[in-house]
Amino acid sequence: MTDGGWAETGDVDLPRFQVGAPPQHLITTLLGDYWISRPEQLPSAALVRLAEEFGVSAVAARAALSRLARRDLLESSKVGRRTYYRLTDRAAAVLLDGRQRIMSFGLDQGAWDGTWVVAAFSISEEQRDLRHALRARLRWLGFAPLYDGLWVSPTADAGDAAAVLAELRVPTSTIFSARALDSTGTRAPQEAWDFDQLRRTYEGFVAQYSPLLIRVRKGAVGASEALVARTGIMDTWRTFPNHDPDLPAELLPDDWPRGAARNVFVEIYDTLGPLAEFRVKQIVAEFEPDLAELVAHHRTSLILAPR
Repeated sequence: MTDGGWAETGDVDLPRFQVGAPPQHLITTLLGDYWISRPEQLPSAALVRLAEEFGVSAVAARAALSRLARRDLLESSKVGRRTYYRLTDRAAAVLLDGRQRIMSFGLDQGAWDGTWVVAAFSISEEQRDLRHALRARLRWLGFAPLYDGLWVSPTADAGDAAAVLAELRVPTSTIFSARALDSTGTRAPQEAWDFDQLRRTYEGFVAQYSPLLIRVRKGAVGASEALVARTGIMDTWRTFPNHDPDLPAELLPDDWPRGAARNVFVEIYDTLGPLAEFRVKQIVAEFEPDLAELVAHHRTSLILAPR
């Protein structure tokens, strides 16, 4: 995953998120939310119709389906003149793992032991693609740059970081764990994050979605709007782990707004789930009524339950 959304995870290159939900990203999101891990395939016409709910043209949606299939993110089959699609097992597994992290983001993680994981590396200016790929992968793991070639995280797994460095074949690098000394005149590891900007981001999220939350509580949101709004709030919430690796409470300023933002996200996402599912079923039923009954949404509590 890179800044803002699904992306490279191991050997699975999922669509990156961009403002406006581009068709490839939108289709994988919808399949992940309402058709994850199902062996049956959905008719392409139903997926095109779903994308149209978000203002995506039929031509753009069909092109996105073809590109996703060429990238081995969707598997397809033909029955007569109809084409059918489902997520590949690899793509579904990556979406499930990413969803687990996104939905648990902002929960109380318990006491922090004060240990930092440190990734140190040196990459030449000529290897810009490698630098970009490494930075994106380290951010998804929960790192931020204390200095250009020294990235730190209070929550990352050292083994995962070492695996990324090995996979990308970073020539000069090392991973280690350490505890920071409280020394005057030195830069504290948590200064790798801009807390003022993070606060504004969380407060902006609450301000943006509070009017919708009021309408949700009043039951004033219809099925079509519920589908679009639920996808939209997920796309916004899923960007936060790229900027905040669930920083421990011990490092946070007072009155930190992450918990309030999470509460808004969970209430809207969960409450709109049945309505959004109903709308997806309506659309799928236009083409395959039997398959429509298999559409299902997922609540946060069920996603976080032990597998």
